[in-house]
Amino acid sequence: MMEKIPTQTGTREQLLSDLKSVIHDAEVWLRNGGQLTGDELKAAKAKFEQTLSSAKESLGEYQHTVVEKTKEAARVTDEYVHENPWKSVGLGAAVGVVIGMLIARR
Repeated sequence: MMEKIPTQTGTREQLLSDLKSVIHDAEVWLRNGGQLTGDELKAAKAKFEQTLSSAKESLGEYQHTVVEKTKEAARVTDEYVHENPWKSVGLGAAVGVVIGMLIARR
């Protein structure tokens, strides 16, 4: 039958956290960039690059997770349609009728 697809909210939360850090670091750097000396500027740049790299890595992991979940959902849907072809046809027809009625009302 249909199985529940597991979620990975930790990856999403990490990505959002990393993106917030990138934005915060960029704002600080823009605000204080003119006041920083050579070593301070290098340290700020290194921190910003490290945060940006972490955000890119999290984005890559999140993208991979989304692709895998999408593939799994497509596989489960395909199995369901093959196991229940008439239910699937009926459901498709019902959705089509509802959409047709909504369009006709306008």
